[in-house]
Amino acid sequence: MYTARVEADFAAAHFLSHYHGKCENLHGHNYRVRLWVRGETLTSGGMLADFGLLKKVLREICASLDHSNLNDKPVFADDPSAERIARYIFDQALGAFPGASLDPALLWAVDVYETPTSMARYSKE
Repeated sequence: MYTARVEADFAAAHFLSHYHGKCENLHGHNYRVRLWVRGETLTSGGMLADFGLLKKVLREICASLDHSNLNDKPVFADDPSAERIARYIFDQALGAFPGASLDPALLWAVDVYETPTSMARYSKE
């Protein structure tokens, strides 16, 4: 099984409405996002997927979140946790893959780091 990943970053503010602690207050993170693809077959060029296409998809999604208050996005329902952000980015990438000439079946996981030591993952398994 082959795997590949690309990374992108964005900065955003959020608060967690249903959390009791310091994260219920408005604060921000410099998020790091890793998008993973996985598959058993390589292209005729010997690649699982084109890194350039993967980076373009991920960077466009991250740009749509950059320098925003994530709580203003209805998809997060006032609780934009790292887990929900990972699922959102996964779903957005899944929808963007066909238009970017990428096989949606390759998309495996999205990791969202709020800090260098705190990460949430959404995967199709």
